[in-house]
Amino acid sequence: MNEDIYQAAIVEAARRGAEDRRLAAPDRSATADNPLCGDRVTIDVALNDGRIAALGYRARGCALCQAATAYLAEAALGKTPAEAASLAGEAQKAVTPEAAPAAAPWNVFAPVRAHPSRRDCVTLAFEALKCALG
Repeated sequence: MNEDIYQAAIVEAARRGAEDRRLAAPDRSATADNPLCGDRVTIDVALNDGRIAALGYRARGCALCQAATAYLAEAALGKTPAEAASLAGEAQKAVTPEAAPAAAPWNVFAPVRAHPSRRDCVTLAFEALKCALG
């Protein structure tokens, strides 16, 4: 595995993503699994006036999955469901070889472009969020 995938920003975010931060009483919750590698992410959402007031999670998987989950939890706060869905586009851009560079913080995942089997690790939390909000 290419060492540049696990740069310092990803390792630090993965530490946050490894913590169990489930919400006690979410409005919505969903789990997404990656059967190829065993990653599993559960996202809890509390909404207030049509915006994400709180986002909790449990991410069990690799450092990429945990880091992406932590970044998503931070970035989605205060967003409408549609705005949160646009975050998935940035994460997808970060790992798609043909795409333009992604905005921060998703740009830290750019080295994953060279590793097709790891792309779903970065986008799994977005699948859980989409299911929770859908």
